[in-house]
This record gives sequence, C-alpha cells and structure tokens, in this order.
Amino acid sequence: MLSRLIGFCFIISLTSVPALANDEAPAWLQAAAAMSVPTYEKGVPAVVLQKEQHVTVSEEGRITTVTTFAVRILLREGREFARASEFYESDSGKVKEMKAWLIRSAGQTKKYGKDEIVDTVEDPDDVYNESRLKFIDASKDADVGSVFGYQTTTEEKTIFSQGIWSFQNRLPGMLSRYSLTLPQGWSAKGVIFNHPNLEPAVSGGTYTWEMRNLPPIEPEPSSPMVSSMAPRLAVSYFPPGDTQSANFRTFATWTEVSEWLTGLHDPQSNPDEAMAAKVRQITADCKTELDKIRAVGRYVQTIKYISIDIGVSRGGGMRPHPAAEVFAKSYGDCKDKANLMRAMLKVINITAYPVGIHSGDPQYVREEWASPHQFNHCIIAIKVSDETQTATVIAHPKLGRLLIFDATDGDTPVGDLPDEEQGSLALIVAGSFGSLMRMPVTPPEANGLERQSEVNLDSEGAITAALHERSVGQAAVNERAGFRHLSRPEYNQMIQSWITRGASGAKVTKVDPEDDASAGRFALEVEFAAQNYAQLMQNRLLVFKPAIVSRRESLTLTDAKRMQPIVLTSHAYSETVRVKLPAGFDVDEMPDPVKLETAFGSYSTSYEAKDGQLVFTRKLVQRASTIPVEQYDSVRKFYERIRAAEQAPVVLTKK
Repeated sequence: MLSRLIGFCFIISLTSVPALANDEAPAWLQAAAAMSVPTYEKGVPAVVLQKEQHVTVSEEGRITTVTTFAVRILLREGREFARASEFYESDSGKVKEMKAWLIRSAGQTKKYGKDEIVDTVEDPDDVYNESRLKFIDASKDADVGSVFGYQTTTEEKTIFSQGIWSFQNRLPGMLSRYSLTLPQGWSAKGVIFNHPNLEPAVSGGTYTWEMRNLPPIEPEPSSPMVSSMAPRLAVSYFPPGDTQSANFRTFATWTEVSEWLTGLHDPQSNPDEAMAAKVRQITADCKTELDKIRAVGRYVQTIKYISIDIGVSRGGGMRPHPAAEVFAKSYGDCKDKANLMRAMLKVINITAYPVGIHSGDPQYVREEWASPHQFNHCIIAIKVSDETQTATVIAHPKLGRLLIFDATDGDTPVGDLPDEEQGSLALIVAGSFGSLMRMPVTPPEANGLERQSEVNLDSEGAITAALHERSVGQAAVNERAGFRHLSRPEYNQMIQSWITRGASGAKVTKVDPEDDASAGRFALEVEFAAQNYAQLMQNRLLVFKPAIVSRRESLTLTDAKRMQPIVLTSHAYSETVRVKLPAGFDVDEMPDPVKLETAFGSYSTSYEAKDGQLVFTRKLVQRASTIPVEQYDSVRKFYERIRAAEQAPVVLTKK
C-alpha cells in the first residue's frame, strides 16, 4: 500500500493465556471500571470506557506516544475486543512498554506482561516489511461484565509532522482523548472530520482534544464506511514562525504533497531495454491508443502483488521500487505496479502519473487537510487523446484528459474502475501541476447485467429453463471475481444456491461461464429444471412467479427507522422471461405493470400473453448516490415496491 503510516485493520489469531491471578490494576483502569454506562440498544457488544493517546514531540524528530485503552464487555460477542495491539516500524521505532489487565465482574484481576506479548509482521503477505505488530490477546479469559485495559509506550523517529487520531470505531465511547505536547514555541492545527468542529484545550505546549459519550455506530445495509462516520482528528504541527524544521516534513497545500511525492516516484519510472522490448512485443498488433494502453494494463495486472516495505517512517513506504527491478522480478505492490505501468507506457510515448487514493472508502479523503497520510493505495492516470473514449476519463485543468486505472485490481480492466474508488478524492501526482481531483463515477449502463430467460412450463407445474446472461463493467467484475477465485466445484455450487433461492429444489444441469476480461465483459449460460415450481390448484389453476431467479444486485431495506445515509452504487439490470405455457392453459390473471421513477433510480415491469407464451420484462436502473437519512422512507418504499412486483404471481386456467 502507498502508506503504512495510517490506521490498520489487523487479523489476530487467538492465543492462550494463563489462568487469572490477583494482580493489581492501575488506578486509571480501576476508575474506568467503576464508571456507570448507559443502557444501549440490543446488540451492542461492548463499550469503550477510555480511549486516550498522548503524543510528545521533540525538536529532533523523536516522538513518544502513550496509549491507554479500557473496554467493558457487554455481550459474549464482545470478548473479541479484549485485545491489545501496537504497531511500530522496526527500522525507526520500538514498543518500550506494553501491559494489559483483565478485571472480572467479580473483581479478580489478571495482569498480562512480556510473557504474553506476541510480536509479528504487520502484513504476512509482504516479502519483507519493517512494519510490525505487538499484541496481547485476552479474549479467551474475558466474559460478560469484565473490563479489559492496556497501556503502551512507543518511541519512533519520523520525518512527518502530521498525525491522525480516530476517536471511535463502531463501539460507543465514554471518554476519548488525544493530547499533543510540542517543543517550546511550536504550534498545532487540527481538523475534525465527521463531527462538529472541536477546539483543543491548550496548556503551555500541550493541545488536547476530548470527546465524551459517543453513541454506537450501528451497522446498517448500504451505509457509509465507519471511517466516514466515526469522528477523527487530523493534526499538523509547525516550528515557530516561518522557519522549517530540518527534522520534519510539513505540508500546507496539496501542491506541496504532489511535489514531494513526485520526487519519490519520478526517478524510479525509467524503462530499460528488456522492458522496452516487452512493450513492443505486446503492443505490436494494437491499432489504437486505447488498445496499447489495455495491452500494457493487462500485462501489469499479471505481475504478482507482493510488498517489500523498507524505510517506511522516512518516506520509503511511499517510494516505489525502480521499474526495471519490478519488471525483472515480476512482483511488487500497488505503487510498484503503477510505477511499472508508467515506465512501460513511456516506451510508446504515452505519459502517465501516479495517483494517491484511499481504497475502501470513497469519502475518506478530505480536501481541508493536505497530507499523504490520507492515502492507502496507488493507481495511475494516463494522458490520452480525444480518440480514447471510456467512462473513466476525467478532464484535468492543466494536464488534459486523464484515463484513471487501477493496475492492482486484476478483475477490473482498463476503461473501468473499482466501485470502492469511484467518486473518491484522489491526488494526481504531477509536480506543481498536481491536484486533488474527484475520480470518475461510471454510469449505470456501464455496469449492466442483461438476462434472457427461456422457460418451458408443463401442466403439472414443472419447469425447464435456460438463462443467458451478459454483464459489463463492475457487474462483470463481480461475476468474474466469483469465477476466478473459486474452484470450479465451488463456483458451480454458488450458481446452484443462487438458482434454488428462486426455484426451490431446482437441479442445475449446465453452467457455462465465459470471461472476456480484456473487453470488460462476462457471459454465463445456465440450464436447470425444477419440479412443482408452479402451484397446481383444483386441477385447473396454475400459479407461478415469472421472476424465477433473483437479481444479482439486491438491497435489503426493511427496518422502519434508519440512522445513517444510504449509499447506492451505479448499476443497471434488465431481464426478459419467455414462458412457454402448457397446452390447454390460458392466462387468467396477470399483475399490473409497474413503473417507478425517482432521482436515484427507476424500475419497470411489463407482461404480455401472446401465441401460447407469457413474456415478462423487468428493468432496474440504480444511480450512484448518497441519500440523506431524512429521505430513507422514500428509498425503502421504492425497493419494497420492487420486491412486491417481483413476488407477484401469474394465474393460468385450464380451458
């Protein structure tokens, strides 16, 4: 990833710990354990009693951080929060102290020290990584009512005079506090995201931001990411006056960030002759500019994703390895892949720029705080002429038309962009011309799935059916991911499960996928049979739903109330179902057609009985949008009407 200097999610394996003993908990933890907490809604697994970090900065660039944390377990599912973890860079920092305690509901205390600490690499997929993690796992000892707390002290040497502090995750919090102590004469400036502005309390050289009684952030379908809802602080600190510290790097504007990152990337993006020969080979038959870019993009996507992070705290974690080295070894991380593609495109006189982006949360990056710490991923912007037309081209005010592409995502071809990156603010890294820009959002028709269904219905209610699907864009990416990353038996079972959700007891007899990744398309042929699909009543009526199989994209909005905005992605779906009716039966009742139109989407159905066939059509267009919670009722009713329409039956009667 582009930066190892932001927050991380850790997958921590369980470890056994000794039985509890009578060890004294520190006063701060005893005080936290004595707190009375509100009664929360059912399902809240734990409450954070205290979350605190005190950072002390020296003029020499040495940073000392004391982290204090306490959590009360409310439900058995909350035991997983009885864990302590601390991240550090082995080349520039260390965990000086790490201790943890568990206070059982009956008052007995267990202390965890160096014998229970596990030290491991931060990312096991990296070939070499100076980013490491120490952790203590007390989850097996924790039970409902117990309080777990820990305290760590770290030291590190860094060039950056910026930091990020998250006041909360999903759990409710009683007290969350961040304190920053600076050398004499220094100053700090903080920006609060996802919360009203909060001025720090200042005492001498110490700045303190504090929040209390934070409510839980409950998971809801199609809601923003937690990182776009939980309050967080972005802080920068500066030496006195207009002077620059020799030990810290400070950014005041996005242009400064672009210039600094350009200095890390540009010297690494030079092709060698072996690379040039490969480019000439793979583009030899290409007719257009876009064909050449696609050929190079496909090649870079085959490079294995492996990271080697060295010198992260000194900016090295943001510096790609030399392109010629990545080409020769055929592996690298996201910034290495973007850098390699830049170098390969140079061979055919196409200019490209690295792009810093936050993958996973399109709303994470904020314009108010110029910092490379907001990025965790690197993609590429390719300068193209007017002849290249795709949905992922943006217009830069100084650089012209730029095609945005993620060379790390092997399932998304040139001309498309992963859903989680669309609409993000991202930095085009181009020296003084660099700027923060909104990434493209592809229209619904660029992410469409079209299905033709041919169905034979017999007089006993049994059906045989053949489905023909064609998908493009992110709809094709979703299909492709299942096909590529599952074994063939697992893939077939996934299709079987999908079919039987609509046609109970169906037996799938054919599954024939066809992946045309270079063109961004995916095709699927499925054949199946199901007994008793239609219900035979009084030996003269057949009742069945013409919407036999479910749509791939569905949205479950059933709760009466909603706490968070609704986030919709861009996609389109259409299906035509042709049902050959059994001899001797006519259509007696058909549902009324449906036509829905809203700002965020449209839906329609139609029915026609003709020449012994029932033809049913349905079409959904969903537009990428974030809908305020105040409008939740209109969204819920829209999808409720869709569900009702797709459950509506047709009635046949015997002549």
